[in-house]
Amino acid sequence: MFRRFTLATLAFATFTFAQTPCEKLADLKLPHVTINSAQVVPAGPVGGGARPTQAPERCVVKAVAHPTSDSDIGFEVWMPVGAAWNGRYQQVGNGGWAGAIPAPSLAAATQRGYATAGTDDGHSSSATPGASWAIGHPEKLIDFGWRAVHQTSVQAKAILHAFYGRDAAHNYFFGCSDGGREALQEAERFPEDFEGIIAGAPASDWSHLLASAVWNEQAILKTPASAIPVEKLPAIQKANLDACDAADGVKDGLIENPRACKFDPAVLTCKGADGPDCLTAAQVETLRAIHGGPKNPRTGKQISAGWPPAGTQNVPGSWTVWIVGNPPERVAQFMFGNTYFGQAVYEDPQWDFRKLNFDDDVAYSDLKGGSALNSSNPDLRSFRDHGGKLIQYHGWGDGAISPLSSEEFYDKVLAFMSKVPDPRNTKNVAVPDFYRLFMVPGMGHCAGGLGPNSFGNGGMAPVADADHDIVMALERWVEKGVAPEKIIGTGHPVNDAAKTMTRPLCPYPKIAKYNGSGDTNDASSFSCAAPN
Repeated sequence: MFRRFTLATLAFATFTFAQTPCEKLADLKLPHVTINSAQVVPAGPVGGGARPTQAPERCVVKAVAHPTSDSDIGFEVWMPVGAAWNGRYQQVGNGGWAGAIPAPSLAAATQRGYATAGTDDGHSSSATPGASWAIGHPEKLIDFGWRAVHQTSVQAKAILHAFYGRDAAHNYFFGCSDGGREALQEAERFPEDFEGIIAGAPASDWSHLLASAVWNEQAILKTPASAIPVEKLPAIQKANLDACDAADGVKDGLIENPRACKFDPAVLTCKGADGPDCLTAAQVETLRAIHGGPKNPRTGKQISAGWPPAGTQNVPGSWTVWIVGNPPERVAQFMFGNTYFGQAVYEDPQWDFRKLNFDDDVAYSDLKGGSALNSSNPDLRSFRDHGGKLIQYHGWGDGAISPLSSEEFYDKVLAFMSKVPDPRNTKNVAVPDFYRLFMVPGMGHCAGGLGPNSFGNGGMAPVADADHDIVMALERWVEKGVAPEKIIGTGHPVNDAAKTMTRPLCPYPKIAKYNGSGDTNDASSFSCAAPN
């Protein structure tokens, strides 16, 4: 199903350059870097599963960087051989706590023609997910937070230059989840590393996001009666859709704008005996806590956004994986919250989530972990001044990272950039001139879910053109100055996998509204407009 994208190759075909033999790169000397191997790998599939990514023939360099005495940052550089290179560099991000080279993402980048690189973020933890590597190793927490990605950028570009005999014409970064957090770290801390950045579903406010994970854990496991059985998720999803589905002008099983959904969990309160179609009083309280998100008990200040009523609670890969499980204590969100506070913050493997105080403990975690891990600084002026372009996207059905956090960060950037004295902005560059956010109805974490969830995201093969493909849209913005007014997502209508649907994904705060006539599965029947 994969095909090599060749338009960019043609665009750079006039360049001539002398390639260094791949094996010779093993002798390359770089500051505090050990190159372990350099060899040509033939074209073929990368990754397991039924649909591995097809990567072209490439030179693969494996190395380790040691910027501090306690740093062991593994990274790999994959460089398409000969004319297969499109002349660009795209670095890829990680997921979760990282701990391994993201080979499938590297393969996806080379399949598009990019030279690419990725890192393990300075540790190996693929066998035991979590942050046990951070106990007693503060430099490794910094490596994970931001140093590994920057070091990989610096060293990979030097290796690329040595191999091709010239620099890449353009430098890009693409990451989702933790990779989205890494993407924003680059824009904030190292604004000259990349001209174009895609930040998908970023775990940007890491310390507060994982406070919200423990908030949900405390609510769900407060008492045996507090847990919401997975069998009740269909009823919750249906109640969301009944309340809000038609707000965009069409009732299609997708909530275009969940932030405007007025949904009270009390409507699900059991009128008689408990059953799968209703919630007990304790379960209503739990659902309210999940929607509301954590607050400081002393000040009442919101710590992190809750999960909005997106109408996707029962979709595979959403709440059943991240928030509500069977058994309830085994969901992924709780693992992240417990390992962050127990291992990265308090460095105590016996730490008990029930002890977390949403006042002092959260403040301490902001200093101990957030200072290295959070990418929530709204000052993007240096990235803007460097000519950088940033596209962020987030699925409304994301059960891992609240989609509201992406809107909150964008609003934070708008507020900061509009108020701060800015004598450098001589050309009056507005935020949408270099940074745009696209929210995706129905989509889960980074990809999948319901509706128009395919647009070149999630390591997918390139699609038709820059109007339908977020990677190509970023290239067009960086290289031709054409900002994406919309990105057309492709998928299937809810409950009808035999049909195809398209829908415009609109730059926030605009949403897609039905024009009142035409096929509701066709993007041309919708327009991007301000929400009500």
